[in-house]
Parts: sequence; structure tokens; C-alpha cells
Amino acid sequence: MTSTTERAASTTYGGVTPDTGKAPAKIAGMFDEIAGRYDLLNHVLSGGQDLYWRWRAVRRLKLTGREQVLDLCTGTCDVARTMVRRRLARRVLGVDFSAEMLKVGKRKLRDEGRAAVIPLVRGDAMRLPARSASMDAVTIAFGIRNVQDAGVALREVARVLKPGGRLAILEFSTPQQPLIRAGYLWYFRNVLPRLGRLVSRHGEAYAYLPASVESFTPPAEFVAQLQAAGLTRCEAVPLTFGVVYLYVAERPA
Repeated sequence: MTSTTERAASTTYGGVTPDTGKAPAKIAGMFDEIAGRYDLLNHVLSGGQDLYWRWRAVRRLKLTGREQVLDLCTGTCDVARTMVRRRLARRVLGVDFSAEMLKVGKRKLRDEGRAAVIPLVRGDAMRLPARSASMDAVTIAFGIRNVQDAGVALREVARVLKPGGRLAILEFSTPQQPLIRAGYLWYFRNVLPRLGRLVSRHGEAYAYLPASVESFTPPAEFVAQLQAAGLTRCEAVPLTFGVVYLYVAERPA
């Protein structure tokens, strides 16, 4: 039987067959190259749904404004900024391995006067720059599928969470309803890569991104990975017809 990874590796996206390997230097370099257009393309390619998805994730954390939160794979800091702007977190540590994405985020924070409450650190999801049991919550928005070993990263998340601390992960998936799935795959394989390439001027990145979604772990298996990392109350919540899943979990109290 052909695996999802093998199918994605043999499928063309906008005429490009991408390398779906997840070597950290390769992935960081790719995001460095598209950082300047990343926010625009997120909004355009998702039809503005990315704002809704991020808000759903933050809301499930049930923050009170007193918490210290880790925003892993923070990118240009949209989730971190949402939490602080709405006074839902006392402090948010943003971690990402793309230096250029962090530069974009730092510019936003300076313009908004929030740099002091959202410190940014270049780091690896598999070796988190945070003390054990130091975080009340962790968020990961559309980044876990780009980590070389998601299981290691999830164990690191469990390590830095306080007992009772909560995790919210957003990640793309492939809808299962046949008509929606067919339309989604056509868009993903034909429209998104070409539009992304046109705006970002990067041929490989917007072929890799949809390919990485198709090759990512299915929701039920990812929930099992959360449980294997030592997390409990694990859920997989489909959003927008299953285009995105919101995964929530807790470190046992």
C-alpha cells in the first residue's frame, strides 16, 4: 500500500514535484525566503480563514490574562500578538527557527510597542529554549508538520508545560467528504502553488507546503502521538469542513 508520504512525493503541485524532506536547515531557509510575503499569502490563500482558525485555537486555551505562554513555530507572531492584544496572556515567548520570519515579527512588535511582553528566540522545536514546567500553555499554528520529528517536539512541549497546562495546535488536513475533498485537492495541487509562486517568487516553497499537508500524519494518528508524549484529554476538532484540525491536550495535573 502506498503511504501518504509516498503519494505526496510523486504528485506535482503547480507543475513542481517538491522535496518533502524536513531537514531543519532546508525548512528554515525556505521560510527565510518567503518571509516578506508570508502574511499576505496566508490571508489570500485561506480566504481570510486563517484569522478565524487562530482565534479558535486561542479561545480553547481558556486563558485569563495571567499566564505565560510559549508560541512555538511563531513565524511572524500572529498568534502571540492575538493573545497579548486581547490581554489573554501576561507574557508570550515566541520561538521559531527562521531568522527572517522572526525579523518580520520583531518589526510588528516594535510598531505596536509589544516587544517587551513577546520576546522572540530563534530555536528548534525539538530542543526548546525553556525550563521544564515553566509554561501555562503552548500554541503551535501550522508549524508542527514542518518539524523533522514531531514526536520529539511533542515530548518537549509536554516537558515545558506546567502540570495542568494546555496545548493548542492548528494544522492543515485533507477533508474526507468526497466532493469537498476533490475540490480541495484540485485547488491545493493546481491553484495554490501557482498563486503562491506568483506572489512570493519562490518556486519550491508553495509546492512543498501543500505536499507537506498531504503527507502529514492523519488526525487519529496525531492524537495517538499526543498521548504517547504523555499528554491527556487529547482532542482533534475539525474546522472548515476538515481543511484544518485544532488539536487540544493537557499535561496531567
